[in-house]
Amino acid sequence: MTIAVIGRFRFPVETVEQARLLMQDVIAATLAEPGCRAYSYAQDVAEPGLFHVTELWDSRECLSAHFATPHMQTWQHQRSALGFFDRDISLFELESEEKI
Repeated sequence: MTIAVIGRFRFPVETVEQARLLMQDVIAATLAEPGCRAYSYAQDVAEPGLFHVTELWDSRECLSAHFATPHMQTWQHQRSALGFFDRDISLFELESEEKI
């Protein structure tokens, strides 16, 4: 089973560039974690300040360990300081995969 995490969050437009620089660090560190298959943030082209998140994990345990890492603790403080808001993220359990 694969764990998928999909959702969105926002930053005030005036802090987006600073947030993007910090996101690069957290993405690189997370991709190096055990059990992380994919981890990305994508800036929406139609709505300034809106980002989409997509993650794939080997297990819930790997995802739980991710939240306890030092880089995630740092990111949580950094994003709060930049005005992070409107977080809406969901976890899905995927039983199978088919290429289309």
